[in-house]
Amino acid sequence: MVLPAIAANLTEATSQALAQQIQQVAIQTPLTDAPIPSTYACQGSGPPLVLLHGFDSSLLEFRRLFPLLAQSTQTWVMDLLGFGFCDRTVSPSFDPGAIKLHLHSFWQQQMGQPMVLVGASMGGAAALDFTLTYPEAVQKLILLDSAGFAAGPAMEKVMVPPFDRWATAFLKNPWVRRRISLQAYCDRAWVTPDAELCASLHLTCPRWSEALIAFTKSGGYNFLSDKIAQVAAPTQIVWGRQDQILGTADAEKFAGAIADSQLVWIDQCGHVPHLEQAQATAEAILTGLGSL
Repeated sequence: MVLPAIAANLTEATSQALAQQIQQVAIQTPLTDAPIPSTYACQGSGPPLVLLHGFDSSLLEFRRLFPLLAQSTQTWVMDLLGFGFCDRTVSPSFDPGAIKLHLHSFWQQQMGQPMVLVGASMGGAAALDFTLTYPEAVQKLILLDSAGFAAGPAMEKVMVPPFDRWATAFLKNPWVRRRISLQAYCDRAWVTPDAELCASLHLTCPRWSEALIAFTKSGGYNFLSDKIAQVAAPTQIVWGRQDQILGTADAEKFAGAIADSQLVWIDQCGHVPHLEQAQATAEAILTGLGSL
């Protein structure tokens, strides 16, 4: 198992199953001479569909959606550079440009054919940025309660010692992480011990704090909003009606900005439709793929 030993305490069947499937591959990138050990899982057959997780998260975020999609298509989950269980000791940078280069290298070396790219929250911003730069690699774009319009907090100017360490120590606090999790769901009963463990396993990875500080200092994806209208790929926007993290106004903004787009609402659902309403989310995605 690639995950830390504490992953043996996972109790939900989908969490246990995905944890057992996670692999690591050495990806050669333009970022450094040394290959970057990168974590992923792949299941199913057919055209590739790739799932990108949100901020300070990991591929375990897709534990419930992954097996549902894999019944119909070749489904990949992977950790973005600087996040999840992806190695943080090799790459010299963890800004959006580095994340994009790593993702493109992963796509070239593992798939090499146009993919359906699915991004949740910050992963949606990463997917948008990637699609704008490498349109030939993306057959369809799917945004799950995506960042992109909403600017993240302007923390880069204050992320200097010792404030940077204080900020990451605050984010590592179990009470803080639990409050964020509770806000992400419409039905807070989903915030179980298993869910909290899934959300914190990557905190034990070497250089977690340093990579998070470096990404935040870069400004993240705050540059993206003016470019969203340039997206040419067919795009499906899937959004929880009770999203309390990003709200719901940006769903309509995405639909208005991207010419070839469709908006699908998921009822009784907060910021994480892939976790809270996995079946409905999978059905929406697969129905949309049927129209390609």
